[in-house]
Amino acid sequence: MIPLKRAETIVGRTNENFRRTLFARWEKAMDQDSFVDSLISEIVKPGLHSLMQTQYFSELRQGTLSIRRLQGFSLQHYITNVALNKGFALCMVKYAHDVELYIHFAYQYNEEQYHPDLVKRFGLALGLKEDDFENASFIFECLSHTGAALRGMLAGSPAENRTWALVNESMVCQYCEEFATYLPKHYTVPEDALELGFIGSRIKITRSEQLR
Repeated sequence: MIPLKRAETIVGRTNENFRRTLFARWEKAMDQDSFVDSLISEIVKPGLHSLMQTQYFSELRQGTLSIRRLQGFSLQHYITNVALNKGFALCMVKYAHDVELYIHFAYQYNEEQYHPDLVKRFGLALGLKEDDFENASFIFECLSHTGAALRGMLAGSPAENRTWALVNESMVCQYCEEFATYLPKHYTVPEDALELGFIGSRIKITRSEQLR
């Protein structure tokens, strides 16, 4: 059984629902597979459902989402992916003495390194210019999300880091599928620019499975 104080450290600043669920699972001393299944059913899936019901994705499915807002997605996703790549690179340096962790972060970097180019290609196809990407800055919500990811990579516990990764990869997989389905239906976007959705969803499904 994990002591309560250590559990609180692992959980950190996650939301109250997650905190209650995590403590309950530890109290019952569940095996790893049962814990992951519970995390997915009680935290990840309800969160994904809420995300997909937001105005942004509702309008995407209806074909009423503006090009400007699609451009904004591209810019925010681009600078997030650049930041994540830097985080993976820093972790490779930080854990150069630990072969297992070094290989882990090297693999993550290898998987992520092409994603900025994918979302940039998508944005350019929507009318953005190279300067837009060079001068892009975070909106608060994306800064908060990316900051939490980087803090988890560099300073979080393994349990926190893996949990965040599972939640994040599941989320990205879901919205990539939405883009792959509804962009060709409602918007005129070159086929190569749609790799964001088609490739992204396949990569994220694989990576989510690996986290189990």
